[in-house]
Amino acid sequence: MAQLSNRLQRLAPSATLAMSQKSSEMKAQGIDVINMSVGEPDFNTPDRIKEAAKKAIDENYSRYSPVPGYPELRKAVVAKLKNENNLDYTTNEILVSNGAKQCVCNAVMALVNPGEEVIIPAPYWVSYPQMALLAGGTPVYVEATFEQNFKMTPEQLEAAITPKTRLVILCSPSNPTGSVYSKEELRALANVILKHDDLFVIADEIYEHINYVGHHESIAQFPGMKERAIIVNGVSKAYAMTGWRIGYMAAPEWIIKGCNKLQGQYTSGPCSVSQKAAEFAYNDTQECVEQMRQAFERRRNLIVELAKQIPGLEVNVPEGAFYLFPKCSSFYGKKAGDRVINNSTDLAMYLLEDAHVATVGGDAFGDPDCFRMSYATSDDNIREALRRIAESLAKLK
Repeated sequence: MAQLSNRLQRLAPSATLAMSQKSSEMKAQGIDVINMSVGEPDFNTPDRIKEAAKKAIDENYSRYSPVPGYPELRKAVVAKLKNENNLDYTTNEILVSNGAKQCVCNAVMALVNPGEEVIIPAPYWVSYPQMALLAGGTPVYVEATFEQNFKMTPEQLEAAITPKTRLVILCSPSNPTGSVYSKEELRALANVILKHDDLFVIADEIYEHINYVGHHESIAQFPGMKERAIIVNGVSKAYAMTGWRIGYMAAPEWIIKGCNKLQGQYTSGPCSVSQKAAEFAYNDTQECVEQMRQAFERRRNLIVELAKQIPGLEVNVPEGAFYLFPKCSSFYGKKAGDRVINNSTDLAMYLLEDAHVATVGGDAFGDPDCFRMSYATSDDNIREALRRIAESLAKLK
């Protein structure tokens, strides 16, 4: 019987997209679902950026761009890294891709050989392990628990490294937890990485600007780390440009050349008009970024306050991104009618069907004790969603 390749058999579908799809189907049936499953700002792209895109269309930016992106956009990224992060890169060390997701996958595919190991702190973004598997690598999970604010310690990292370890993937601010590594915490992890030859780190910094504890810190800032770090970022979260599909990586030139070769064979350069919009976004005043950050911080405060009032949930205070990742294991084994809640996926499905609120079970993120709610939605939606969740959880006995 015909079947898909072994490569695809190894992959799991995206749980976040699956929940979002199910909530869309329920909405189509006329059910009032509040969708807190998807990691997407609810703001529109700022008008000034949209105008830049319209201008690019009028100026006929409608042909293939160079595979690594237009030189002007790469220059804008270099300037951003210097001005905001005090990091010195050249345009030859920048590659622009179809979203930060492709950048992460490019880096994994370019560096990991079959059988090599990729260290992934759990909870993790759902796609990291799947990308390691796609490259023929082996994901190695490090449990960063609720009690340690979901952050991997240097001791845990050291203990996970073997002669087969090739990559570490770090996400700060984190999806799904909102945790942010401090400069001191990153320095300690960098010291471990530097002790091991040929060990690299992908620093996924896509939530850089959605930070409630001060200045973003990059692991590439420490002596010796620029040669070991692949910084991944993009315009999706900071500028509310998720659908424009522009991400970039900053890395040593030999890695960029490898990723350029790879990208040249399977997508080529990203959308020409989106690149011009992104170039404008990086070069413009950054007022819109701060306005959105302030809105997310207000929502963070609101959802934390409301979630802490729900009996049975344990809630930490996320320091960045727009996710809450409360501990919900006290509900396991409880019932509502005939329905038994055995795990976080059961709980998320129960909340969708009973409370009509879409969330994502923590199983998908490597932490079966928690579930994820995105608060990238209005204050009114947050209030109503948490009211419904409280009501539904109270029915579990």
